[in-house]
Amino acid sequence: MNRSVFFRPALALAAATSLLAGACTAPRNIVSTGKVTPRGEFRGGGNVSFNLASETISQTGATLKSAAEAVGSKDTVGYSGTIDNLQLAALAYTLDPLRASPDLYLRYGIYDRFDVGYKYAFGSHVFDAMFQFMGPTGTPERPQGAAGATYGSIGLQFATQRAKLPSIPYLSNISDALGFSASRKDLIVPLVISHSFGPEEEIGAFSYGLVYSRSFLRYGFENQKVYTPGGKVPSLPEQRVSYNSFGAFASAKVGYRYVYFLPSVGVYYQNYGTYRLLNNATGKLSGFTFVPSVGVQFRVPNSRR
Repeated sequence: MNRSVFFRPALALAAATSLLAGACTAPRNIVSTGKVTPRGEFRGGGNVSFNLASETISQTGATLKSAAEAVGSKDTVGYSGTIDNLQLAALAYTLDPLRASPDLYLRYGIYDRFDVGYKYAFGSHVFDAMFQFMGPTGTPERPQGAAGATYGSIGLQFATQRAKLPSIPYLSNISDALGFSASRKDLIVPLVISHSFGPEEEIGAFSYGLVYSRSFLRYGFENQKVYTPGGKVPSLPEQRVSYNSFGAFASAKVGYRYVYFLPSVGVYYQNYGTYRLLNNATGKLSGFTFVPSVGVQFRVPNSRR
């Protein structure tokens, strides 16, 4: 069996949507089931997820877009509350961007009840492992459990990326005028319960669970344009901030043995915390994020088992 055949549609899916990708952040669409990849097998595929963050929407309205364009067209800008709002808009977009994001992933079963994986989300690199604590460990070819069996697993994901505002005119204006830069790392812990359709998820599964994440952000503003009557506002050196996120999700896996269709939806709440801004100002951010996604998954069985 030529394993590369299974992954060509996933590559096409990602290529077709890569132009939609904006700022980079750890992908939070959970498409794993409670059953980990059986020992010696591969699973791979691709998804397109949509990140819809309430705080980012509120921070990037039409009025702020006009202000950002005005700031970008001037050589010098007087400090005001608008400058604080522009900084918060840049931070909100970095913490939780409004975007459609494709990803590609590959998983391998190391042992019974334990698999590892890698996901590339076009700017974000994700490494993870899952441990199955409940349910049988068979395959559709060699089932150990009956249809409707319940599975449970818990995982740990580590994601790293350099945060960057996308090339959208008003966001570019903010980045150029305020010298914004950032990088981030994320630890994500999903707890997944699933119920099999057919023996050993032969025709899919329904999954749901909880997600906890801890994000670590570094950011700064290299001021080039903003002045007060006393002179140029000092730049803000690199700051370090971390915050928690709590979420829940539900997903489906529908197909037969080798190819599956995976719709998913998740909702998260996060108090992003308090952030230092230029001119000794501060701002607070918090809100909900909705993450629907759709994808395909391909299974390559272990012919030696």
